[in-house]
This record gives sequence, C-alpha cells and structure tokens, in this order.
Amino acid sequence: MNAQIPGIRADEALALVDVSHWRTLADRASAVRDAGFGSTVTYSRKVFVPLTQLCRDVCHYCTFAKTPRHLEKPYLLPEDVLRIARAGAAMGCKEVLFTLGDQPELRYARAREALAGLGFARTLDYLAHVAELVLKETGLLPHLNAGLLGAEDFARLRKVAPSMGLMLESSSTRLCERGGPHFGSPDKDPARRIEMLRLAGEARVPMTSGILIGIGETRVERIESLLALRELSQAHGHLQEVIVQNFRAKPDTQMHDAPEPDADELCWTVAAARLIFGSGMSLQAPPNLYQGDLTDLVRAGINDWGGVSPVTPDHVNPEAPWPHLERLAAETARAGATLAERLTVYPRYVLQRADWIDEALHPTVLRMSDGAGMARVGQWAAGVPGDGNDDDARDVTLVAPRRDSPIDRLVSSMLDGHVPDEEQVERLFSARGADFSRVCEAADALRASTVGDTVTYAVVRNINYTNVCLYKCGFCAFSKGRAHEDLRGKPYLVERDEIMRRVREAWDRGATEVCMQGGIHPDFTGHTYLDICRAAKEAVPGMHVHAFSALEISHGARTLGLSVREFLGELRTAGLGSLPGTAAEILDDEIRRLIAPDKLDTDGWLQVIREAHEAGLRTTSTIMFGHVESYRHWARHLLRLRALQQDTGGITEFVPLPFVHMEAPMYLRGRARKGPTLREALLMHAVSRLVLHPLIPNIQASWVKLGPAWAQRCLQAGANDLGGTLMNESISRAAGASHGQEFSPAQMEALAAQIGRPTRQRNTLYGEVDPARSRAACAAMPLSEVRNAPVVPRRARLPA
Repeated sequence: MNAQIPGIRADEALALVDVSHWRTLADRASAVRDAGFGSTVTYSRKVFVPLTQLCRDVCHYCTFAKTPRHLEKPYLLPEDVLRIARAGAAMGCKEVLFTLGDQPELRYARAREALAGLGFARTLDYLAHVAELVLKETGLLPHLNAGLLGAEDFARLRKVAPSMGLMLESSSTRLCERGGPHFGSPDKDPARRIEMLRLAGEARVPMTSGILIGIGETRVERIESLLALRELSQAHGHLQEVIVQNFRAKPDTQMHDAPEPDADELCWTVAAARLIFGSGMSLQAPPNLYQGDLTDLVRAGINDWGGVSPVTPDHVNPEAPWPHLERLAAETARAGATLAERLTVYPRYVLQRADWIDEALHPTVLRMSDGAGMARVGQWAAGVPGDGNDDDARDVTLVAPRRDSPIDRLVSSMLDGHVPDEEQVERLFSARGADFSRVCEAADALRASTVGDTVTYAVVRNINYTNVCLYKCGFCAFSKGRAHEDLRGKPYLVERDEIMRRVREAWDRGATEVCMQGGIHPDFTGHTYLDICRAAKEAVPGMHVHAFSALEISHGARTLGLSVREFLGELRTAGLGSLPGTAAEILDDEIRRLIAPDKLDTDGWLQVIREAHEAGLRTTSTIMFGHVESYRHWARHLLRLRALQQDTGGITEFVPLPFVHMEAPMYLRGRARKGPTLREALLMHAVSRLVLHPLIPNIQASWVKLGPAWAQRCLQAGANDLGGTLMNESISRAAGASHGQEFSPAQMEALAAQIGRPTRQRNTLYGEVDPARSRAACAAMPLSEVRNAPVVPRRARLPA
C-alpha cells in the first residue's frame, strides 16, 4: 500500500493515557491504518470447533471452561469434529478454529481417561490428530488456540495448521494475585505467555495475540501489554494480528457483576493500539462483542473483524451472536471501507509461505488464496464453463465509484499523464468494491477516448505444429514428453503437407493470418522454422504468418550458429510477418525460476522482442497470470513492457492470459493457485489499459480462456479486441479449457452487439481487411478433420 508509518515511541504511547476521548486520536489512527491497509477491512469465514471445554485454569470471567460434571463428554469425537467442519465447508468457510482449555489432563482424571480411550496421552496430541483429519477430509485450514505450547509442540502442530493464537490478555502480574481475575490460573502468568509467544516466533509460526480490556487493568497496564506485544513482533515478525477484545460480564462467573468497559473506552484502546503498532500490524476488534456503532471501530483504526461464522456460535461468548455477513458488509461500507475475506493466515505470510508455512500445507493455502494472499472468492476459473457463483458476482459488481480515495486519486493522476511506479500499480490490483468500480470505469472511459467503441477481431487459424518440447514448464499441459506421459493427448508432429492444407483451408474460410507456434522439439533447428514459414507462404502467398515465440527464435538462432538478428532476417525473407509475444509468462526472474527455470530469463525475452522490433517485425505482448506470482510481479511485468514499448514502439497489443489450472502440472502437484479470480481477471484488463496508455493502444480479451460472457465484460473494463477466431485451439484445451476451439465472426459480432458496440474485422497489425476476406469468413464451411502425425525420432526438419 502506501509508505508504512512506524509506531510511536514507548513514552509517547504512555502519554496517551491522559487523552480522555478516543475521537481526539481517531483521525490520526485512521490515517495510519489507511497507510497500511487502504479502505479494506477483512474477516475470516470460519467454523468454530470447541474440542474440549475442560481446562486446568479458573479464569474468573470465563464461561467456556467447564468441569467434567457439566459436560456430556470431555472431548468432541473425530466424527463430531468432521461433522462441524463439513457443515462449515458447505457454507464456504475456509478456516476451522480449534478452541480448547489448557491441558485439562493435568487436572482432571476424566480427561486422562477420555484421552486414553481415544488413544492419546495429551490433549495436544489429540488436537494434532483431529486437525490433520479436518485438513485432509475437508480442506479447511486449522487455526489452533491451544493454550501454552512448547517448542516441540510448535514443531509438530505447524505441520497441520498455518496459524495459531494465544491472547496475552495482560502483561500485568497484578491480575494474577489473590482477588484478581487470573488468580488460580497458572497458564495466565504473563511471563509464561510472553515466553510462548517468543517460542512461536522462533518456530516461524504466524500468531494471533491481543489484550482483553476491562478485567481490572489500568490504562497504563494496557499500554504496557501492547508494548510487550510490539517488542515480540519486532523481534520475530510473527504476530499477524493483534486483537483488542472487550470484557463481557457473564452470569454464573465470579465477575458476573463487574462493570464492562464502555464503547468509548474500547475505541480509545483501539486507537492507542493503532498508533503503537503503526500501519503494518493488522488490528482486530470482534464485532459481536461491541454494542456501539461499528463504524466507530473502523474510525478508531481497526482493519479486521476477525473470524465470523455462518454456521457455529461464538462458544467463548455464546451470548453474543455473530453479525450476519451482509450486515457486516453494509456497516463496513457505511464506514467508507470494503469488506474482504482473508484466510486464517494473513496475506504477507501466504506470499512468504516458504519461510512461514510448512510445505505440506502449501497446496491447500494456494488453492484457497488469490494473488494478494487473501481468500480466493467464488468458483469461477479460467477455462471452466459457467459464470461462477454468487460470491463471484458480488466480487465484480459495479457500485458507485469511491471519489477522493487513494485509488481514485491515483487513477486521476494517471489519466492526467502520471506514469505509476511499481507500488502504485500493485495498489491498483488490490482495488475492491467502490475502488474496483473506479478502476474499471476509468479504464473503459480511457478505451473509448483512445480507440473508440468499435470491437475488433481477426479471422485467424492457430497451427500448433508439435506438442513435443525440451522444456519442462510447470504451467504447461500442452507439451508432451517422457515427463508428461500422464497428461492429456499423445505426442504429435504436424507434417509439412498438413501445414499447407490447413493454411489453404484457413484462407478459404476468410482468414488473414495463421498463428503458428509449438513446443521446442529436440530435433527442431532454425531450418525447421524457416521451412514452416516457406510452407505457409507457398500454400497461400497472401497469408500473414504470425509465428514463433521468443524462445523459438532464440532456439532457432542458436542451432544455426546465428545471432538473433541474423536469424530474424532469414525468417523475414522466408515469409515471417510478425511474432506473438508469448513465452513472456511473468517478466520477473523470481517467478520464472519457479515456473520455467530452463527457459529464457526476463532480459533474454525482452532482448529477442526488442531485436524483432529493430528488425522491422511487429509483435504482440502477453502475460500468463494467476499461478504462483503476486500483484507486485504483475506490476513489474506491465512496467517492463511499457519501458520496452517506449523504446521501440513495436508492440501492437497486450493480451492477458489467465492461467488455466485444471491439467497444469504445477497445479496438480499442489504448487499453484487455481488461476486468477474473476475480479483479478477483470482488473488485469483494466489496469493494463491504464498503465500501458498511450503506448499500447489495444487490449485483448481471450474468449478461449475467459469464456464469452466474461470476455464481453472485459470489453467494458478497458479491452477493445476479442482476438482471433482461432479455428483450432490446442494449448488452452490441453490445460482443461472448455470454451471451444473456434469463435466465429457472427459470434464475435453478436457478443459486441449485446453491449451496444459495433465490430470490425481487422488484420494482424490492426489494419483494414479486404471485403472479400470478410465475405469468405461469413460463408465459411465446417473445418475438415486435422491430421497429426505420430512422433518419429530424429527428424531434423518437417517432413515433406
């Protein structure tokens, strides 16, 4: 987000006790919060599992802990836990919160007997078992509030839970003295709790902690408790959130008639906590425990509502039901913010999962997360039929754009000619709610003023001449070889005569271009690519040959001992008209090393495209997004393309390609997300329009990946082109896409007409098309069956 604001000094924090009313601090606290979290307030959709309500402690305010005679059974059985977890999964929950008393087996014989009957000696051993069971059976992510843990406990439990929690409550030892709320509760000793939080940091476990206010502590003691938590966070970086929770008096407890802190006192503590922790710490106040106006908590500095369950009650505070999510969203909006779902583990730990989350949990975390490390919302996925579910629709519903928000001011500056930096582009991708609407609205208006309302398309045939490839890109389900025998389809090679037949057939059906690419076959040399060009031009001299990725160009040049520029010259002579900007994937080597370690690096790709432009060849440009990268990598990619275009002017269009996950090797191995969310896919088109303006005027929506309905929606969010009719589409289909292999001119025109937009058939370079070509395209006969030859080893060139 914005530049981070550090917390205030300890002496400044202690001076806050003399500030009588929280509203004096509110503007400052809100500004600090906005610097870290913008206008987003988060929550986690959870299901609550009270594994055991037995506890060896006797906190004087607690109704959760019960003695054995008040419980039907000491522990929930595995089938009980799974029943609750499955109910949560059915309601869209992503977190299962395990709450339990501290080490009850040390106090109660019945606890020891029950554990023995279950086959365990300790409550924590049983917890590890059921957490793993829930993870495997339901896919929900466990969050463990398990009381005091040792180093060995953390080592074991972090394998089944990406986050854990322990409330400090208070660092005051006075509250543990006789007459205090923690008297008789050995596990509430502040020194022991601080030591456990320190051990969590050493174990690299993302932790939730916080304070409980109104149990007899003073304001000074609250500040001291917050400073103790800040010191732990600064030392280890593991505190993902700090909760400020207000005491609620409950019947049948020793503190049943104790005064509760009022709304103003809670807001004062929230504001003080925000100033102490600065803009980087997530700050939470449970909405079900607050009896005032929820917008006050937002103004005081919170950015998170905590876990909210649509299924189970708050077992710790059963008298206070969770607010309905629709009401919470409305109240958040009334505060000028947007409600957004997160996971139990916070975004920065998701993005740095190699350091913070056990590798065994990565597949589940990736499956549930988006490019910001937030919760993946909705069911839509690139290449999958259907328009998603209600969550998808809510995530991309256009509302009144927010004016004078940081996003609005950034967009306005870009429309006035400001070129954004990496952090600003990253911020645009985080837009949600009214800010999302503002970005899409601005991109659509910019599209209209730049290229008009006409939707363009090209009549094109794709020819993927082989799916055999030397490279082992983790995202690719198209290439076949010894390492890919489990994927769909057999290895093939399209022979020279078949290439010529397909080119002639494409011409007869109105095509102006053949787009030809394939895997890097081990027997292919530069001569192969020259032969492909010659075959196409021999078949139809007037056909535009749009062919060969930067990787193929590099490979061909190397095999002939030529420079890239020399090889491009030979290809032009052989008939090459332009290059597709594919194999770009993500133009950042941090990501390329993960998804395609043996491929061209970022500088290598950019250099080939640069040399193509210098040789007089135009290219397109692409991004393949939604797998392991983050918004920061998207920003770097767009800015690198912009810089290249600023130098050369050779890029005709930008084509966002959402990752199709279904058959991709890295997804099947649990190493990738499920592609972008629908919000992210729309934003990629909108943000690219804003960032690349005015250098790259054409933004294309890929119907084969997005599907017709959402390609149409992209036309209202910055895109102006629907790409090619394709005729034969193999690469997305191999990855599992199901939107078809051809989208006819009539379908293109109908799609645009539905939103009141005219269409124009274009050529590869966005020029006009001979009317005879358009007539042929409209009268196209069905395609003949394609013929792919089985692979025969050691072919240096395409066979005649």
